[in-house]
Amino acid sequence: MTVPANEVVLAAGVVLLRHETGYPEVLIVHRPHRSDWSLPKGKLEPGEHVIAAAVRECDEETGHQVVLGARLPTQEYQALNLPKRVDYWVARTDQDEGFIPHEEIDEIRWIPASTAHGILTYAHDAALVDHAVLLPPTSPLIVLRHTQAVKRSDYSGKVDAERPISGRGRSQARALVPLLEAFGVEEIVSSPSTRCHQSVRKLAKSLSLPIQHADALSEESHDRDADRTAKQVRRLVRNPAPMVVCTHRPVLPTVMSTIRDTADIDDAVAAELFEPKMPPGGFVVFHRAFGPDRNPRIVAVERHLTTIDE
Repeated sequence: MTVPANEVVLAAGVVLLRHETGYPEVLIVHRPHRSDWSLPKGKLEPGEHVIAAAVRECDEETGHQVVLGARLPTQEYQALNLPKRVDYWVARTDQDEGFIPHEEIDEIRWIPASTAHGILTYAHDAALVDHAVLLPPTSPLIVLRHTQAVKRSDYSGKVDAERPISGRGRSQARALVPLLEAFGVEEIVSSPSTRCHQSVRKLAKSLSLPIQHADALSEESHDRDADRTAKQVRRLVRNPAPMVVCTHRPVLPTVMSTIRDTADIDDAVAAELFEPKMPPGGFVVFHRAFGPDRNPRIVAVERHLTTIDE
């Protein structure tokens, strides 16, 4: 029997790792009402984005505010006779606010990741830890299509590059801030067009970062010289800084194909994840690993809409 999508329990969590002792350790939580040891996770609140839920649940359960790394395999199983879907990320601590025991979690514990199978209650949690430990450190390259703009037919200005985002676009831009912040963004690169700049302006303000304008990412420059756009994208792909790159729908095919051609790609990464079509405010996160040769390797890719478009 097919269960309606609205009856699937949606949740999110993290595999929080550290390497302070010279070997990987993972943070696990004890739930007294179930007498089990598991990973930090919890249900999505109404209207909440899965990325925001993963970060919030870890903070609420453990006191650790985290930066998300690569996406991990989704877990799907039955819980209380309903299908449950839990999305997970590798994570690292950004700030530790301190743990205070509460009714949902009465103890947290750092354990060697190699001992997870003997301590975690559920085999699927331990398998997720195994997967996370095998992944290299990654840096995100987030490709963002600008949020919804005022329609060309409604715009009275003479220069299309100055066409602004709409009211909905402003709502999308606000909703994007916590989602993009979750990945530890350190650089913001944007087409100089007003609609791209406005799409990342709130993020830049929140992170106290400048917006770096790259003319090669604009529609007009791409129309004149797509090779110049590809050259710019290759530089960005090889830049190991965690970054957001904001551009336009007509530019995305060149952006995506250049990323695919520039980086090595793990076999587990599906080709359709490089699809250039995405709605206004949609974004794709490319998790890149950099070896000693500094060449990027994409180990995971994830695609998202903003919260208000989910």
